[in-house]
Amino acid sequence: MKVTDIERILVDVPFTERQQRITQRTVYNWSILELCRVTADTGDVGWGETVIHYTHQRVTDASVERVLHSSPAAAMWDDSLGAGLQMALFDLVGRITGVSVHQLLGTKVRDATPISWWCSHASPEDWAAEAAAAVAAGYTSFKNKPRPWWDIYAQLEAVSAVTPPHFKLDLDPNASLQNSATAVPVLTRLAGYERVAMFETPIPQNDILGNRQIRRVVPRPLAMHFGSPPFITAVREEVCDGFVVSGGAARVLQHGTLAAEAQLPFWLQLVGNGLTTTWAAHLGAVLSHATWPTISCINLYTEQLLQSPVEVSGGYQAVPDGPGLGVQIDVAAVERHRVSAETLKSLAAGQLHEHPRPRIINTLVFPDGTRVHMGAMGPHTFSAASGPGWSDGMRVEPPRTDDGSQEWQRLWEQVRDGGVVRDKVS
Repeated sequence: MKVTDIERILVDVPFTERQQRITQRTVYNWSILELCRVTADTGDVGWGETVIHYTHQRVTDASVERVLHSSPAAAMWDDSLGAGLQMALFDLVGRITGVSVHQLLGTKVRDATPISWWCSHASPEDWAAEAAAAVAAGYTSFKNKPRPWWDIYAQLEAVSAVTPPHFKLDLDPNASLQNSATAVPVLTRLAGYERVAMFETPIPQNDILGNRQIRRVVPRPLAMHFGSPPFITAVREEVCDGFVVSGGAARVLQHGTLAAEAQLPFWLQLVGNGLTTTWAAHLGAVLSHATWPTISCINLYTEQLLQSPVEVSGGYQAVPDGPGLGVQIDVAAVERHRVSAETLKSLAAGQLHEHPRPRIINTLVFPDGTRVHMGAMGPHTFSAASGPGWSDGMRVEPPRTDDGSQEWQRLWEQVRDGGVVRDKVS
């Protein structure tokens, strides 16, 4: 069997209305996906998917040239090919041989894999609305991005008010708590909430002593991205209770096997739409310690591009047993969201495959009334302007878009490249 054709299709799948509003501050470009349609001389077709502004490895022209006219089975374990192309090769080989992808990966240990809803930082009201939608869709877990410019306690109160006690939150500050001295009081208080299940990377992962201190005194599991610090160090120094595992097939299986040897659980973090979420289910089906809920972010999208959408029940998605990935692509949906050739040609060099950065001004309001304005919102910008924060009563005003006024333009010029403007309390 040989690969005879590789088509790369760029699509832009809209986020839900609420997520469009939430993600304009963060991951607005994740709506852009590159699909790989790989055809073999047998007539079989495999599909894969890349979130080009996030995935571990993009597909390149060189990758396509390496695979074209070669055996898909010989190439499929090469993680450097890129997420979508590797996924498509596994799908293709499975369809040709009549076996499921999980059979190509290893021995299945579960028929369904846990999966989590996902949301970036947002207001308490938006977190609550997302949590309610997650419950209605069959989820029991919610991965969140708490940030110091929001009142995390108000966020948790809002989510708790609209969810049942078994619904759990995994909170990922992305190291924005800075150090254990700042983190321990905050995490200890958060651990008092019934909904909080675990924390991911509250402080920089290379802070061995700080993370070990957090793990010893905070009564919730601590998750860290696999490999930082090195695996042996993380296990020897007992800095975490489990891992976040991501990457290509070979890397995920290697890291998952090492975690199992150390008897440490992990979640798979493979961001994408319907194809990626299905791919993650096959990987999770053969990894014994993939017991924490997978993060795929499929809930962001208005359409999954599959004929039969992924369904979640009791916090789990079923692992397909059909040939290849076991799902069928919705070609009509792909065509609806395909980025036209005319659009591609009209994009300026350097902006290909991108949405322009939203021109918005974010205004943070502190409990004492102080207001801080910034363009891009990030922990480093915030801490440089305002310190560690994480206080009750923090909030963010609705984003200010360009209203054509000179006042807006002056403020935008000051904050767009990482600057901040601080208003004094009157």
